[in-house]
Amino acid sequence: MRNKFTGYILFSLIIILLLLAGSCVPQACLDEMEANAKASFYATGTGNLQTPDSVTLYGLGRDTSKIYDKALKVQTIEIPLDAGSDTCRFILKINGIADTVTLIYTSYPHLVTKECGYTYYHTVDQIINTRITVDFLINNRNITTANEENIRIFY
Repeated sequence: MRNKFTGYILFSLIIILLLLAGSCVPQACLDEMEANAKASFYATGTGNLQTPDSVTLYGLGRDTSKIYDKALKVQTIEIPLDAGSDTCRFILKINGIADTVTLIYTSYPHLVTKECGYTYYHTVDQIINTRITVDFLINNRNITTANEENIRIFY
């Protein structure tokens, strides 16, 4: 009887120690870590939200893989920025009409949480594009991980 009782106590102590040790393990990072510029499409003239038939977006000069490849009925796009640079250039095609877009910005580190660590936030200074038929308006200069519209694209 004594060996059974000692076995139960030993087993209980091991379980308690495992539970206590598990509580010291850092929490998993569940926060959004990518601070991308969020851009929505609007109709020129009316200023109403207008979803284009198709959108293509890819980097120019660095990573030329397509971020959006003839994406259908996309109202908002996310544009990734390089924290190691102060400019990013993209080719943006809206309904087959291409435009070269340059974003000029500054980047700064931001602590998301202790578990997640740091990411980079950005402040947009200027947007330059090559076509007269497409206009860009900076709606919110501060690009963070929040789900907020930063840029309005009028076409």
